[in-house]
Amino acid sequence: MVNVQEPVNTGRYCTYPAAMGLRDQLEGRLPAAVLPFVSDHFDVIGDVAILPVPAELEPYRHLIAQAVVSRRKNIVTVLEKTAKATGDSRTSRYEILLGERTVTLHREYGFAYRLDVSRTFFSTRMVYERKRVTDQVRPGERVFIPFAGVGPFAIPAAARGAEVVAVEKNPDAFRYLSENIALNRVDGNCQILLGDAFDTEHLPHREFDRLIIPAPYGMDHALEAFLPLLENGGMVHFYTFRGKEQIPALTSAYEGNRLTVTHSSPCGNVAPGISRWVFDMVYRQRTKENAKRVRQVLPLTATGTGRTLNPFRDNSSPS
Repeated sequence: MVNVQEPVNTGRYCTYPAAMGLRDQLEGRLPAAVLPFVSDHFDVIGDVAILPVPAELEPYRHLIAQAVVSRRKNIVTVLEKTAKATGDSRTSRYEILLGERTVTLHREYGFAYRLDVSRTFFSTRMVYERKRVTDQVRPGERVFIPFAGVGPFAIPAAARGAEVVAVEKNPDAFRYLSENIALNRVDGNCQILLGDAFDTEHLPHREFDRLIIPAPYGMDHALEAFLPLLENGGMVHFYTFRGKEQIPALTSAYEGNRLTVTHSSPCGNVAPGISRWVFDMVYRQRTKENAKRVRQVLPLTATGTGRTLNPFRDNSSPS
């Protein structure tokens, strides 16, 4: 493992306030009319800062980037996000405001993750959630992680002695996943596959003790697709994008589908009224029909072929 200095806990997710606040720092340097649009918080991945830049601040974005670097000496690149994560690669679009590179080394709870911010998906806002989940993993467990990214769930789980199988479709993320497994010395506990996570025919195991499913937006059908791989009494950690008002009905729907919800909570807002939610659920029983599905898992695709129940559909629509 790599020795690190941990981030400051600012709540449910991890953002990094500038030492005196960007707004205070830029007072007198920006017109007073636009100063209220400056956010005192921004995301940091390794030594790369990602700034929110509303339209009102566009003419001053390079000045704001310089202010960030002047207060945070460890920052070497400042990016402006110009488009949200889309497509199979789950990558956002950025414009470089300061610096030259987007490859960085991010450190989190004793682990290190090398990645290219512009070519892979990584959210620092999930740092405490990832630790909460992986702290539950026990030695010897068989853990399946689709949509594995560069390894922030897979590597801590493997380090706890679990037998991890991780799948990632983005070739760039997969390359960094492989590199990070070696970097964190968990090679012996982590098997990785490049490809569509819904193609389960090539998995080394057909049954797992725990599923960790950080499903991208629009893939709620992933829960139904992967449940047949879960052992009776096994645990699934499932992530979905919902409005708060939808949660009671969704919980009831899960409970009616052989799942016992033991924990649910939001993991950060992604759009007005929409948050990423996590559900920890125990699979209560397996019927004969479901046991058959374990042996003959349907090869679903990212667009969700096959029969899908309403609880496993995404009905939210973040802007």
